Amino acid sequence: MERPLPEGVRRRVVGIAADGLAAVPAAELPHRLRPYAKFTPVQRARRGATAIAAALETEPGFRSRIAERVRLGQPDLVAALEAGQVPAAADPQDVAAVAYLLRPPGWSKLVGDAGEEVERAESEGAAAEATRLVEKLQVELAALRETSRTDADRGRAELDEAKKERDSLRRRLRSLEADTKRAEAATRKVTAELEALRSAGVTERGAVDSEVRRLKHRLTEAEAALEASRRASREGRSAEDMRLRLLLDVVLQGAQGLQRELGLPPLSEGRPADTVEAVLPVSASPHDVARRALDADDPALLDQLLALPHTHLLVDGYNVTKSGYPTLPLEKQRARLLNGLSMLAMHSRAEVTCVFDGKDLDAPVPMAPPRGVRVLFSRSGETADELIRRLVRAEPEGRPVVVVSTDREVADGVRKAGARPVPSAMLLRRLIRT
Repeated sequence: MERPLPEGVRRRVVGIAADGLAAVPAAELPHRLRPYAKFTPVQRARRGATAIAAALETEPGFRSRIAERVRLGQPDLVAALEAGQVPAAADPQDVAAVAYLLRPPGWSKLVGDAGEEVERAESEGAAAEATRLVEKLQVELAALRETSRTDADRGRAELDEAKKERDSLRRRLRSLEADTKRAEAATRKVTAELEALRSAGVTERGAVDSEVRRLKHRLTEAEAALEASRRASREGRSAEDMRLRLLLDVVLQGAQGLQRELGLPPLSEGRPADTVEAVLPVSASPHDVARRALDADDPALLDQLLALPHTHLLVDGYNVTKSGYPTLPLEKQRARLLNGLSMLAMHSRAEVTCVFDGKDLDAPVPMAPPRGVRVLFSRSGETADELIRRLVRAEPEGRPVVVVSTDREVADGVRKAGARPVPSAMLLRRLIRT
């Protein structure tokens, strides 16, 4: 071609290639176009226009692929161009774009003719637009002239009004100057009267200060007399208090001496009921609570265990949540379980600890534990099962400890340590009931 593609024809060619880019196998795509294959056609035409145009010009294989898609999409136009005919009703830019991609005999002339046609149309459109713009500017100029004339008339009217207001202000200013002179004379008169009153006030203040000093002296004398009276009263009362305190100390010392003489033990060391012989009960443990024909996961058994005094309930968190609601995200699993445990702790008054596996966490989990539930995560390199075993071993021997987990190893381990294991299904049924 003797000159570059017209801009309109170039956009048509790039748009056709951008639409067909996804249909070209990745192996046959030029390397410079592969990053744009995943974009939408509009994004390809906008971001990769330069790369697509260069590939069409320098990569015959890629251009042939795009030409095949044009052949399938516009068969009538392609057949006419290959026969050396140009449809009269066809858009010149479409004819030039298809001719550029197919390269039939005389294609460069078709592209050149289309460019000239487009330039001619653009020139005619520009001339029409210029004519329309000139007419519009003439109308605007006439409007501006009319507006300027109106503004000038308004300005003259406002100037006349301003002159009238200036004359009025001058008259007011002269009146205010007269009022100011009268006010200054009145001020001088008031100042003189104020000086006279100030002199009289100084004289009266001296008399008042003298009277105040006399009254303060009399008040000091009265306070001294009152304090002397109070001191005498306190001395008399202190003497009576001292006699009563001395008498009370004598009585207490006499009672203590009598207790030592008789060898009486303190009252806290024994009660009358402790002297009666009887068989005392043994403290119940979690293993003493029988099932009594209950199912393995019956929540009534858990209620019996939590009714033991000072029971500590240890819950294997994820073991329970993944048995009851495994499809929820971990955060919602924790929230649902902890809300249920909070209600259970409030009803049973038992100590509740929920343990979660934290060995794979990158950082501590931010959360606000619910009231009545202790929430723990295992340390890095430690499983939740190991943390549960350490919690069981930390409890004093004889305290009721109940561990909720379906893990066989956890159940066997805590049973050897003296705790009572129960299945996760039992706790889930109990929480549903709560």
